[in-house]
Amino acid sequence: MDLVLWRHADAEIGGPDLDRKLTKKGIKQSLDIASWLKHRLLRPWKVISSPAERAVQTAKALSAEIEIDYKISPGADHLEILSAVGWPNSTGTVVVVGHQPTLGDVVRHLLGSSYQQLPVPKGSIFWFSYQGDLKPNQLVLRSVIGPDQV
Repeated sequence: MDLVLWRHADAEIGGPDLDRKLTKKGIKQSLDIASWLKHRLLRPWKVISSPAERAVQTAKALSAEIEIDYKISPGADHLEILSAVGWPNSTGTVVVVGHQPTLGDVVRHLLGSSYQQLPVPKGSIFWFSYQGDLKPNQLVLRSVIGPDQV
């Protein structure tokens, strides 16, 4: 299974949290990362997004077909996200578009890091592969990239 954790791109400040939209900068960030991913994602893949508008807009830069999951809402628990995507036993690739600090907590958990917080900058991705058919099972960090790097 491949798991791509993608933090929503730059968003407006203020207003109801779930209704905040991407800024012009955020739209460009999401399109840049989506273009980079489209050339590298392995099929089959699916996109699961937080219901927050900024996350949905980010996800739609990659695919018109996205699944909205309230378990990925702002403030979600990192273990809920891993459960929602079936980590590590699903097949194919899952792209999760969510929020900080939860995505940082997922990264920290997968890496076994002792850091209190691990930041995931806006618009950035962390791409993990889990190869359970290998002995011993292997977790591979395939890529970490931000929108300013594509």
